[in-house]
This record gives sequence, C-alpha cells and structure tokens, in this order.
Amino acid sequence: MSDPDFLFFGLTRLSAEIRAGRLSSREVMQATLERIARINPRINAIVSLRDAEDLLAEADRCDAELAAGRSRGALHGIPMAVKDLAMTAGITTTMGSPIFARQIPAEDSLHVARLRAAGAILIGKTNTPEFGLGSHTTNPVFGATGNPYDPTKSAGGSSGGAAAALAARLLCAADGSDMMGSLRNPAAFTNTIGMRPSYGRVPGGPTPECFFDTMATDGPMARSVADLALLLSVQAGFDARAPHALDGDGSEFAGDLTRDVSGLRIGWLGDLDGYLPFEDGILDLDRAALRVFEDLGCHVEDAAPGFDPARIWDAWTTLRSWRVAAKLGTLYDDPALRGQLKPAAIWEIERGRGLSLADLENASLARSAWHRAALSLFERYDYLVAPSAQVFPFDVTLDWPAEIAGRTMDTYHRWMEVVIGVSLLGLPAVALPAGFGAAGLPTGFQLIGRPRDDLGTLRLAQAYDAATRWPERMPELA
Repeated sequence: MSDPDFLFFGLTRLSAEIRAGRLSSREVMQATLERIARINPRINAIVSLRDAEDLLAEADRCDAELAAGRSRGALHGIPMAVKDLAMTAGITTTMGSPIFARQIPAEDSLHVARLRAAGAILIGKTNTPEFGLGSHTTNPVFGATGNPYDPTKSAGGSSGGAAAALAARLLCAADGSDMMGSLRNPAAFTNTIGMRPSYGRVPGGPTPECFFDTMATDGPMARSVADLALLLSVQAGFDARAPHALDGDGSEFAGDLTRDVSGLRIGWLGDLDGYLPFEDGILDLDRAALRVFEDLGCHVEDAAPGFDPARIWDAWTTLRSWRVAAKLGTLYDDPALRGQLKPAAIWEIERGRGLSLADLENASLARSAWHRAALSLFERYDYLVAPSAQVFPFDVTLDWPAEIAGRTMDTYHRWMEVVIGVSLLGLPAVALPAGFGAAGLPTGFQLIGRPRDDLGTLRLAQAYDAATRWPERMPELA
C-alpha cells in the first residue's frame, strides 16, 4: 500500500498546505491513522491512541474553521502526539509507570496547552521510559520502542517514542523533553533533529516544585531545522506561572533562519581528551560532519574543556539524584508502590536520600565553576560541537549498554555522560544527524550555543541541515 505524498511532508509544508486549503485536515488525519495502524505495531512509538472517529470529528471542525476564515495558528489541523511525561487533559498520561497507568489529567502542561491553542489535534502520546529515567524507551505499561532503521534496536530515550514516530513518518513534528540528553540521544539514534532550548525558553509546569531548577526542559523535535524552529515558536514564550521563564513570545523563531555562517569559530570537544569512551565509528562520522562546517566557511579546531569532566559528572549525579529523590520519594515510601518502581528509580531515590547538605553545596559550587569555564570557552569559540551519543543504537532487549570500548559502565546512565555538560548549564543545543555507521545505524552530534543564543544556534544548524539533509534518508518500513 502506498501512502499519499503529504505524509512525508515536514511541519512547515504540511501546515501551509492545510491553511491554503490544498489539503484538508480530515484527509491528513485519515491517512495518518492508516499509516499508524500499519507501521506503529512494528516500532511501538505511539501509545494511548485516541478513538479514530473523535479525531476525525476534530479534523472536520478544523476544516470548518478554515472555511470560515479562522486559523488557530501554525499547527492548525496538524495531527500530533505528546510525550507521555507531559500532562494532557483528557488523555491518559502514564509516565511509563504502572502506578499511573490509568491517570487522566484535568490540566495540560503549559507547552501542551500552547500546542492545542495553535491548532494541533492531539492523537495520543509517544512512548517513554518509566518516569523518563534512562536513555532507552521501554516500560512495563507499553513495552519497548524499536528503531525505525532496525526495529530490533533501541530508539533511545527518553523521547524515543517521539523520535521513532518522526523517523517512521507517523508524525511531521513532535515535542520532547531533555534532562540528560532525552531529546539529543534519540535524535542521534533515529536520524532526526532535536533541540534542547535554553533553560526557561519553553516554560515548564504548572507543577508544585516549579521554583526549583529541575535541570530539565521541554523542546521540539523534527526532520528539518526549519520545522524545529517553527515548533519552538509555538512552545516558547514567557509565562508568569513559570518562575524561570525567559522573556519573549517565541515569534523570533518563526522567521527565515538563513544567514551567512562563514567566519564563525567552532570548537570540537570530541572525547574530552580521551576521558569518554566511544563505540568505533561515531567520532569518525562526527568529524566528517565538522568538515561540512568548514565547507560552509567556518573555522573548526579541537577544543579542550579547561575543566575536569569527572567533577562535572559528580555534580550532575548529585543534583540529579537529589531531584529524583524529591520528586519520587513519596512513591518509594509506600510499600505497595515501591515494588512497582524500576531499579533505576529506586537507586536514584536511595542515593539522593543519602546526600548531605555539604554534598549539595559542593555540587552547586562545581556547577558554578563549570559555568565560568564554559564562558571562557565561548570567548574563543562562537559555538561548540560534541557527540550526541557514545554508542550506536543497541539491542532493544537490553536495559542499557554495560560497557563501551571495553570500559564498564558503573551506572544505568554513565553511557550517556557526553550530554551532561550542556544539561548542567542549561545551554541551547541542537542535536543534528551525522550519518550512518557500518551497520546502517545513525548517529549525530550536538551543536552548542552560548547562554540563551537559541536563535543563533538554530541559524548555524539550519546551514548544516541545508547542506546535508540527512533526515531525507528514510528507514525501509513497509
């Protein structure tokens, strides 16, 4: 069965076709649901799919509004599925946990409300690991998400369902979230593009603990940088309910990203002078991607971080365990629920509860010192580049990679250490594809901008994307 061409459009083009009346929301919805029915059972990317008749009725309402001259915005009539960590009013939100398998929120998360307000039709959720812990999308509620380029391999996580749905052309764009690479790792694993915006660019909440720095942020995923920026323009913008929200309304991301990037200085962080292990082939592909920037006129050179990466790891794991323990501790305290928590969650909670005030203070001091070191790097370089993942997509039946290049991984998340420098500082980073390894599986790198330079980072990413167009290499799914 052949699908209509419009299912392979990106967000920008599909939105324009619907709003111009050349496509109806109903025909897009009907074709989307038919493709999901055929493809999704092989990869398990979309979960909690809503009733087809209800979705078609929503599509009809969108078409009627356009016929009456009313458009809600850039996402009018677009089918979208929301990551299963985000609250969605009236749609089951499990967070991948059997504890919340029947949870139906009464209120949307802030960024979800913005998707709806811009006209998106929420068809269901995208799969995620339990509570988003671990960069491999599997949970006891829905099972594992397979990689569209090889369904026996992982799609990464925790936004693995979103990334797999994008790569499989089940969605034209998707939301994700990123604490420890949860947008960047799955983008690398699926030949898609994800952005971790500056902390506060996409306001979080509303949640009870929103005054704390959670180190996590929501952000966009897409198959082109132009689509990524368009979705960010909807998600971003100040909201007084989110204390860390940055000023602006997101409109700056909706314009033309084209710019002359020649003369920009790029620092390549690589394996941090041998500190990080990598599976064979990944660094070679990333270095080949760097040559694209050189062809665009950028100056690229190796960059030393000027800071002990082990100290970054210690600070990160301390602050992460503290936050997870604070968030999930009440579940751990209930004997009836503790047995339903994954081992990684129990490990984080117990470790977090064993921390002292001095441990937290030392982690905060290390974080501040790393911030100063990063600012020094940005005095020399306009942008930094680092790999997005240390391994290629691994067997979907594994919990996580136990070793890399002969080095044993001592925690469930050590194999993703490459992403934490960005997360700790809340820097903007766009995860871009770097091509395919010998086994035909994708990898990628992260383009890292100065604090709050989301727009500049997107502009440089756009130049690379236009020169390579890696996401156009589709997986072979029937």
